[in-house]
Amino acid sequence: MQESGNAVERAALWSAIGSVGAASASVAASELLLGVSVALVLVLVALRRTVLRLPSGWPLLAFFVGWTLLSWLANGHIHQGLPQIRKFYVFLIAVVAATLLRGLRDARWVMALWIALCALSSLWGFWQFWHKWHVAQAAGTNFYLAYVAARITGFNSHWMSFSQQLMLGLLAGVALVMWDRGTALVWRRAAAFCVAACALAIILAMTRGVWFATGASLLYLLWAWRRWAVLALPLVAVAAFALGPQGLRDRMISIVRPHGETDSNMHRYVTFRTGLEMIKAHPLLGLGPEMPGVAFNQYVPPDIHRPLPEGFYGHLHNIYTQFAAERGIPAMLAIVGFLLWNLRLWVRALAGLTRPGGASAKLQACAWLLRAGVAMIAGILITGLFDHDLGASTILTMTLGGVAAIDCAYRELQVG
Repeated sequence: MQESGNAVERAALWSAIGSVGAASASVAASELLLGVSVALVLVLVALRRTVLRLPSGWPLLAFFVGWTLLSWLANGHIHQGLPQIRKFYVFLIAVVAATLLRGLRDARWVMALWIALCALSSLWGFWQFWHKWHVAQAAGTNFYLAYVAARITGFNSHWMSFSQQLMLGLLAGVALVMWDRGTALVWRRAAAFCVAACALAIILAMTRGVWFATGASLLYLLWAWRRWAVLALPLVAVAAFALGPQGLRDRMISIVRPHGETDSNMHRYVTFRTGLEMIKAHPLLGLGPEMPGVAFNQYVPPDIHRPLPEGFYGHLHNIYTQFAAERGIPAMLAIVGFLLWNLRLWVRALAGLTRPGGASAKLQACAWLLRAGVAMIAGILITGLFDHDLGASTILTMTLGGVAAIDCAYRELQVG
């Protein structure tokens, strides 16, 4: 009976690790493993082999869920809002990971899966890029105009989620290579190769919001490692502009000088302005889940010229305006607050590295993971200025599961 119980515990643990890790490559695999781990957790709780645990800041996450349900019911768009209600299934990853993972070792497995799968996805993206380049050259079409509307996606279905996945894998890999002495040198070298693959794929995916977010998060990691190393990022940007293909230069220039409606500058401006109008009209409960896309045209400011710029108007391409317009300002503050709560805990723990008397051995061993967590949350919050990143199940799973995994290591540190 004891061996059977241990087998269930091991299966539950590895299905939870697999669910968080697989989100970097496959939604289907991640959600399947999540279902398995949820079922096994229920069995373990029923057998009193474990107790349910929740990540730090969980009341804010619970408030977000509760306020979303209130917005859904109060606004009355029951059928339209169902997709977002079903997505609460993904939120179970935070409970599963917090319950089953035990400290730094398990969190390291999650990060290792991210790094490896993101690298494999990057390699597939390289082939996609070569194929798209070859097709454009054979057809005699402008590569940039053809590519921006259909970029590389790796194992994902959209270049935005693909780029955001790679950002999280890259940041975890950079932190591991720089600070994790608990991982053998050969594996740190392998992680460095994966980081390089992810970095190149992020550049080729040409997702500008992820460029900004990755750059800002890397600045934090480089500053924490060697302050002079921050000079490397401007040099990389200059080298990419000078030595990269013309399409890459065009994309970098489009940040300040867009190519008409090919680039989404004006589209993002319209969605932001419209989102503000929705928030002004419905500050507490929003329009209801999924409704900003349905009711978009009703809230477009009168000074915006018609027809609207080309682009997708199913959401607002910004987590702050999207959540506030959809579910109300309190819901938006709750989900952002959950991330900031954990960010604050990890920053405070890392401050112990510079306190007089030195840091404990556990803090030294865990520091790389806490730094990775700080960088990843910063990346998610910055990317959220340009895209509804938490609206994608893959990014939501990686964010919630990653926070819970790092929180487990943080709690182990507190016990020590």
